[in-house]
Amino acid sequence: MSAAKAAPDLRRALDDWQTWLAEERQASPHTIAAYAQDMTAFLDAVTEHIGEAPGIAALLDLRTADFRAWLARKGQDGLSRTSLARALSTVRGFFRYLERHGHGANAHLGALRTPRLPRSVPRPLAEVEAFEVIAGALTLDERPWIAKRDVALFTMLYGCGLRIGEALGLNRGEAPRRDVVLVRGKGNKQRQVPVLPAVREALAEYLAACPFDPGADGPLFIGARGKRLSPREVQRQMARLRARLGLAETATPHALRHSFATHLLAAGVDLRAIQELLGHASLSTTQRYTEIADEQLLAAHSAAHPRAKI
Repeated sequence: MSAAKAAPDLRRALDDWQTWLAEERQASPHTIAAYAQDMTAFLDAVTEHIGEAPGIAALLDLRTADFRAWLARKGQDGLSRTSLARALSTVRGFFRYLERHGHGANAHLGALRTPRLPRSVPRPLAEVEAFEVIAGALTLDERPWIAKRDVALFTMLYGCGLRIGEALGLNRGEAPRRDVVLVRGKGNKQRQVPVLPAVREALAEYLAACPFDPGADGPLFIGARGKRLSPREVQRQMARLRARLGLAETATPHALRHSFATHLLAAGVDLRAIQELLGHASLSTTQRYTEIADEQLLAAHSAAHPRAKI
């Protein structure tokens, strides 16, 4: 976190914190980078507020009004409530780290309320749209192996309900050859997910065509240069496909995971089972999909009932 304005003792604590996040909490590099960005912005604001680069003591001396002024300034800069909540969560996490590792505590931070977030409802694809995405992926690239890679990846996201990071984090030796795949989810928690024959077939076709062999410990999904495929490249491929198929902006790779859950729920699968398949820690997170099912039921009722046409 070299860009952060901080005195030497605080800089050492920030470096130790990031090491702790990676080694003890098993946080991904993407998550650690996001936390570092939040802390850099916070420390820049503190530096401007107190007139010098802060040390640990300066952070522990901050009052509730100081934290509120920081949040108010971020709100004035146009940050969404979601971004404000994430920034506050990051700062709270770092202060907890300082306290647990003997650097001291700041009781004033606990007086802040997290900004109330709007309840978001997942936006899945319709079944026909999900199939169109998978079929259309075969036409995205002139190189057959990349086209088959995209088909395999999108088939796995939809067929297994994986997060992008979970799928891209798989190694070649972890490619499912039977009915289940072992997935490492958030917090490095592992879960077994059933694998449909269509997923295994798509993966087998991709692997047979792939010109790179990174070995069992190498990445399963590979970019054009032979390195592990990045989420950004997957997002770009989906954006191209979305434009070609005329799909909404909500048709993202993650929407395939939403579609997996929504379509299972519509088919009568138990909500607890879907929770386990998705790797949700809380059932309340999975229950968001029931709102989609309710919306779809009302829409179908309005479209089909004879009295709706009067």
